[in-house]
Amino acid sequence: MEKFLFILILLFIGFMLKGIKSMPVHSAKMLNLFAIYVSLPALVLLKAPDLAFSIDWLVLAIVPWVLLIVSAGLILILAKNFQWSREITGALLLVVPLGNTSFLGIPMIQVFYGEAAVPYALMYDQLGTFLALAIYGSIVLALYAQNQKRITTKAVLYKIIIFPPFISLIIALMLNKFQLPEVYFDLLRPLAATLVPAVMIAVGLQLNLKVEANKIKPFVIGLSIKMLVTPALTLIGFFLLGLKGEIYNVAVFEAAMPPMISAGALAIIANLSPRFTAAMLAYGILLAFLTLPFWFYVLNLAL
Repeated sequence: MEKFLFILILLFIGFMLKGIKSMPVHSAKMLNLFAIYVSLPALVLLKAPDLAFSIDWLVLAIVPWVLLIVSAGLILILAKNFQWSREITGALLLVVPLGNTSFLGIPMIQVFYGEAAVPYALMYDQLGTFLALAIYGSIVLALYAQNQKRITTKAVLYKIIIFPPFISLIIALMLNKFQLPEVYFDLLRPLAATLVPAVMIAVGLQLNLKVEANKIKPFVIGLSIKMLVTPALTLIGFFLLGLKGEIYNVAVFEAAMPPMISAGALAIIANLSPRFTAAMLAYGILLAFLTLPFWFYVLNLAL
C-alpha cells in the first residue's frame, strides 16, 4: 500500500509544482525524455539479464500479447465507429493495451499473493508488457506521432531499432549469458529508481482531473477496457480452459493493472492528447485502489 501512497505523493508534488510561475514551460517534457532515454533503459539493463526462461511459464508471456491484440483491436473498432481523433486513438492504443505491471504490478502481487508469486509477475512483465512497450509502442508512435508525415515499413523498423529501451533490451539479453559484477547493478539501480519519480512528477505537472466533455466517452471506455474488460476476458478464458492455480491468478491480476506510466509518457512526448493521457494515468492509479481488491476477491472465488 505504501507504493500507492508514494505515487500519490509524487502526483501531488508535480501538481503543486505546476502552480509555481518560475517553473519552465517544458519541464514535464524534459522529465519524460529523461525517463525514456535514461531511467527506462537502466531498468531494462538491470532486470532483463536475470530472466530465467521456462516453458512452464509460457502462458505468462503469451497472455499480455493476446490481450494487447484484443484491446488494440477493440480501440481501433471503437475509434472508427465513434470517429475519435487521431490523437485520442493513438493515446488509447498506448495506454489501454499496456498495463503498469512492473512498478505497481510486482509490489501488488507481493502484497496480495506473497513473495513466492513475484517471479510470475516478473515473467509477465518482462516477456510480455515490457517487451511489448519496446516493439508495439514504437510501432504506434511511428503510425500516430504528429511529426510522422509518411509511414513506411522502413520508418517503423527504424523507430523500433533506435528506441532506447529496445536497444537496452537487446544488450541485456546478450548479457544474460555472463556473470555480471556487482558494480554493474550498483550503477544501474540509482538510475532505474528515477523512472517513477521522473514520470509521475511529469504527469502531476500536466495533471488535469477535469476531462473535456468531448473526450469523456473515450476516457471511460478506455479505462473500462483496461481495468475491467481485459482481466474479465482473461479470467473467462482460463475458466473455460480449466486452468487454475496461483500462476493464472497472477496473470489475471496483472491484466487488471492500470495504464502503464511509461506508455503514457510515450504518448505525451508524441503530443498524443497530453492532458487526456495524463488524466488516464492519474484516474487509472486512483481507481486501482478499488479495482485491484475487487479482482483479488473475484479470483479467490473463481480460480
